[in-house]
Amino acid sequence: MTGLDWLIIVCYLIVMVALSVYVGRGHSTQTDYFVGGRRLPWWAVGLSTMATQTSAISFISIPAFVALRPGGGLTWLQYEMAVPLAMIAVMVLLLPFFRRLHLISVYGYLERRFNPSVRYLVSGVFLVARSLGTGVGVYASGIVLSVCLGIPLWSTILIMGSVTVIYDTIGGISAVVYSDVVQTAILIAGIIMCIYYASGLAGGLDQIWTAFPHDRRIAIDPSAGIGEGGGAPLWAFLIGGFFLYVYYYGTDQSQVQRELSSKDVTDTKLSLMFNGFARFPLTLLYVAMGVMLWGVVQHSPELGSNIPEGNPDYLVPSFIRLYLPPGLRALVLASLLAASMSSLDSALNSLSACTMRDYIGRRLKDPARLLLFSKLTTIAWGVIITLFAFAVGHISSTVVEGINMIGSLFAGPILGTFVMGVLSTRVTGRGVMAGILIGVALNLGLALAAPSVHWMWWNMTGFLAVAVVALLTRRPSASPRNAEVAPFVLQLKTLAATERPWLPVYGLMAGYFVLILAVLISLK
Repeated sequence: MTGLDWLIIVCYLIVMVALSVYVGRGHSTQTDYFVGGRRLPWWAVGLSTMATQTSAISFISIPAFVALRPGGGLTWLQYEMAVPLAMIAVMVLLLPFFRRLHLISVYGYLERRFNPSVRYLVSGVFLVARSLGTGVGVYASGIVLSVCLGIPLWSTILIMGSVTVIYDTIGGISAVVYSDVVQTAILIAGIIMCIYYASGLAGGLDQIWTAFPHDRRIAIDPSAGIGEGGGAPLWAFLIGGFFLYVYYYGTDQSQVQRELSSKDVTDTKLSLMFNGFARFPLTLLYVAMGVMLWGVVQHSPELGSNIPEGNPDYLVPSFIRLYLPPGLRALVLASLLAASMSSLDSALNSLSACTMRDYIGRRLKDPARLLLFSKLTTIAWGVIITLFAFAVGHISSTVVEGINMIGSLFAGPILGTFVMGVLSTRVTGRGVMAGILIGVALNLGLALAAPSVHWMWWNMTGFLAVAVVALLTRRPSASPRNAEVAPFVLQLKTLAATERPWLPVYGLMAGYFVLILAVLISLK
């Protein structure tokens, strides 16, 4: 690291804090702080939502999976196939109802539709799962950055945690969204820069692709992920992935909070449409980076010798440290910092929003006190996550994957709760709570007794468990509900009228799914 590298990184961090001061200067209420006054532009919300998906772990692990990991290669692209289809479901089934209620915490819908107990249960699961997952992510990102920057691990964790807490606390969701826009631009520039330099070092794209192993070129693993081997089975990632993405974009506070920050339903749908179309090209960039770095490993024994056996995640940081020139090296490292802080800032703001709206802030009425407590809660969650990142220690390498699996234990049951509430007037709060418990127990049983069932299937099995239990325990007749939480079936006429202009968009997104599938099949 040269003085120029450090200057660029420090300037980047200062700009992030200055941006938060600028966008947060007019905040006076919780609505301003947590949902940007519901006036954020759709393109910024869309970029911010996508930025959360592109963490530093993605920057490091996807290229490593493609280039070096046993059983890896282009099969990672299957992970993105279900996104366009999931976006259609979210845009039609969930968002119109949530926007009508003017929510800040999406779990507020569950109290209006069922009872406070359902809200507390689901919100509590989110708080635990998101905080643990974010802490592990910060630790894993800190390891990579400490290797690249040549500074102790505690320093990288402290830099990420403190800077993110500062700009998130000052600027709220507006700072999260606009900083994510900047961070996405830097991230994409960093990926392209790595592809460019790696291609030059390894003899160019044509030569690298020609030499790329045939078994790693195959993007479709036709297995189902039930009693079969393979790290990325097609049907598990397509079907289970559909339920996972509907859960993530439609019911997970860290994503939905931004969707509630745009000015109306149309802008929210535009932000989701952007994600439905843009995620696959971004993943293609990650995959192309992995192919190029595979070529560098073949041409450069020095790079290979810097990757510990059995730990391919050192591929990207070693390449950055060894081959990128000063200045450009700082740009790529800034992109890694950007990706890390993007995941952390959205988690902090959503954790704070749920804590305030679902728990401690329910009895506070004064707007100034609510805003103050919201900022203090953000700081508190930042401290908790940063401390947890310090405490993770040597278990991180297994916990990162474990946290993703834990997320799939709960994603399906939580999604089922929301969908049953929207679709049926006869489903009860007791029914969905019993369904959540049975769904999680079923997924745990599959994890312990049937490890040959791929964990992506848990997103579907958990959903089906809630649906079956909720329908079996439903009321004999419909219960009258407030019109604003009336389920899907009671608003079909209104829904049909409002959705008709969007039908060409939905058709285009379905066609995009077919195009993605055709591209993956053609990769041989």
